[in-house]
Amino acid sequence: MTEKIKIFGATPSPYTQKMISIFRYRHIAYEAFMGDVAGRLHRLNIEPPKPVLLPTLLLKDDSGELKPTTDSTPIIRRLEKEYPDRKLLPEDPALSFINYLLEDFGDEWVTKYMFHYRWHFEEDIDNAGTILPMVEFGPNIPDDALEQFKNAIIERQTERLWVIGSSDITAELIDASFRRFIKLMDDHLSVSKFLFGDKPSSADFAFYGQLTQLIGFDPTPRKIVCDVSKRLVAWVDVMADLSGHDVEKSNWTSLEDSPSTLKEIMKEFGRMYAPALLANAEATKAGNKTWETEIDGSLWKQKTFSYQVKCLTWIRDEFNALSDEDKARVKKYLVGTGCEALLD
Repeated sequence: MTEKIKIFGATPSPYTQKMISIFRYRHIAYEAFMGDVAGRLHRLNIEPPKPVLLPTLLLKDDSGELKPTTDSTPIIRRLEKEYPDRKLLPEDPALSFINYLLEDFGDEWVTKYMFHYRWHFEEDIDNAGTILPMVEFGPNIPDDALEQFKNAIIERQTERLWVIGSSDITAELIDASFRRFIKLMDDHLSVSKFLFGDKPSSADFAFYGQLTQLIGFDPTPRKIVCDVSKRLVAWVDVMADLSGHDVEKSNWTSLEDSPSTLKEIMKEFGRMYAPALLANAEATKAGNKTWETEIDGSLWKQKTFSYQVKCLTWIRDEFNALSDEDKARVKKYLVGTGCEALLD
């Protein structure tokens, strides 16, 4: 019997949803354990990672010992090497690089939409503050304990809004970007089943993970998406379980033949996320704890985020690993998107 990979996470975690849907699609045997991740690992005599990130997977190290492993992007690429069937990364290196960009966009920018809506609006704050403790400790948690945990999680999470850039200053920018994004996705899904044709890639699952929360958990963005794009609501339902998707009769499109709607999504990357990545990197280099820059004609301010410096470095590493021919193809495709600045 195939050994199952243990996944520890939480249902309201977009990255947990991302990875579980990937395991379903790829036919990789798994067991999912939701809530109390640190406690579950301790009971297995496994030291939790610091910090505990969702999801945490138990994967074998070089000595064969099970180690708690986090960060979905490198995990996906490890699984690509260890499991040969139903892969997520396009064979075409240039297309694979665009997929890498969009996966990062989903994980690092679309997540700003999710965190902003969850902890900026009173209805959403009350919703998340009430449900999250019940997910973590069980729906039978006593009312007095629920109230204590609710107050604690609301205080902790609303204080963290500043970390991802959500504030009264940036609220309109985030909302406008989100509304453009779902309209762009609606346009694209009207001509393509997935981002790159009729086969899903890792970028599809990155978008899906965030949208499970924006559509399925948080009241404010759910109303927005339902008004703007029923097509996107349906797509998220489809993405939940692609275990029966016929990979033998589906293909990724070529970069050059991809529809114009895909490039419009790249323009949103270049419009919002690219300038944030560059400003954050400059602030880190200068030793500044916060930074501000102009994004889409308005002021953006937030705390410097070291992980997104790594994201920019990894993007450039991926690009520099391409052949000269594929670099030229990528640069040609990105002309006019605003993403070109990341490759300088």
